[in-house]
Amino acid sequence: MGLFNAKIAVITGAASGIGRELALQMSGEGCAIIAADYDKKNLDGTVKLVKDSGGAASGYKVDISDSKQVNKFAADVKKKHGGIDILINNAGVTLFGKFDELKISDFEWIMNINLWGAIYMTKAFLPELKNKQGAYLVNVASVFGVIGTGNQSAYCATKFGLRGFTEALQDELYSFPVNVISVLPGGIKTNIAKNARVIKEGSVLKNTEKLEKRLAKISKTTAAEAASAIIEGMRKNKARVRIGSDARFLDRLQRLVPVRYNRVLAKLY
Repeated sequence: MGLFNAKIAVITGAASGIGRELALQMSGEGCAIIAADYDKKNLDGTVKLVKDSGGAASGYKVDISDSKQVNKFAADVKKKHGGIDILINNAGVTLFGKFDELKISDFEWIMNINLWGAIYMTKAFLPELKNKQGAYLVNVASVFGVIGTGNQSAYCATKFGLRGFTEALQDELYSFPVNVISVLPGGIKTNIAKNARVIKEGSVLKNTEKLEKRLAKISKTTAAEAASAIIEGMRKNKARVRIGSDARFLDRLQRLVPVRYNRVLAKLY
């Protein structure tokens, strides 16, 4: 057994992608998994995969954008499992479209999931994490929480916000035993494009197949590799985990030319 033996982890967005891979890999190291997602069908699939591999897992359908659901979820977890050791805020969606074509409701949709969802979950579980030895709070942001890019103003706003929130908590919780980690993935091969909301000329596009193919082409890192990188970052108690060569390149570029990186990217791509 590994570092997570006998620990209990809550993982959001566990129905697929990085969340599912985290559940499987951490279970393999002896961690009991509490998998949360809005997608009940695929969530049940994750729980079955963990159990079939000999692990312990429970699944909860939760809309993390609803604070009442999150608080009930936290209460249910505490009642049934007696507390947790690890919280991984992994759930997220994306939104493509020019800012002047987006409605406020579009912004609210992505803000409520990507940012408020992580805040609600952290507020609900942090009290029991902050005084537990060897606890972890892991927030999965994005390299687009480091650089801003056109057609993704809403997504960038959520991920910049989540990174800032996480780094502030790192400062506030420095003297506590909980390890707070900010994760910055680049392009990961997941279903995020399939679940994306794309706005063009003020309307929601129904067919995102072209976007899915484009993102699949530029996404070089698998969900399994991303999960392994997060777990390795937890082992080393890293404050920041960058995932993928693209994330490392963009992070370095922003540090090198913090004002003009967009112009450099425009010339490169």
